[in-house]
Amino acid sequence: MPGRRPLELIIATYNQGKIREVQEALEGLPLQLRYLSEFPHVSAVSELGQTYEENAVLKAIGYAKQTGVCALADDSGLEVNALDGRPGVFSARFGGEHASDGDRIKALLSQLAEQAHSDRAARFVCCMALAGWQSTEAANQQDEPHLLTATEARCEGAIAYAPRGENGFGFDPVFLPTGYQKTFAQLPNEIKASISHRAQALAKIRTFINSWIITA
Repeated sequence: MPGRRPLELIIATYNQGKIREVQEALEGLPLQLRYLSEFPHVSAVSELGQTYEENAVLKAIGYAKQTGVCALADDSGLEVNALDGRPGVFSARFGGEHASDGDRIKALLSQLAEQAHSDRAARFVCCMALAGWQSTEAANQQDEPHLLTATEARCEGAIAYAPRGENGFGFDPVFLPTGYQKTFAQLPNEIKASISHRAQALAKIRTFINSWIITA
């Protein structure tokens, strides 16, 4: 609608890789993207859920409540068949609370090496949750934010025997998506942006936001 103010939306993560992917996925929408770094008073929302969706919803509602801005949060993880689906929802803390991406990859490959005939099939799973208010009036009245929508997507693949590639983050250097001989960290951004778990979940969020803005 001409003259309408862009919707404020906070990308509820400090992970720069995720922030970049969200920015790219939502480009062109009438949004004013905000960032947690703009809100120094904000306290981290604990991931106490047992599923990706529970954690994503906790973060989206928690950050929307603290900032007064609609919030988009995600929870994602890597599930490996040989490890009975681990690390799963604990992917970000795999290898230790303060482990680096490199530490987590080493821990993953080490555990797989201990399996005699390991099934290296794996998948990335991502749930995105959008929380806020149905109207500006509700936000101004300080009503509690609520879940607006949540989406989930998966990307099937396998775990490589050693890290490859310099792009990406997290477990990207050891994840070989089905149909490709390169890891996520080796693939061009435009390919990853069309097949990754987060890209697929964000595509659904984009569709929701686009229709929501039009009808709001």
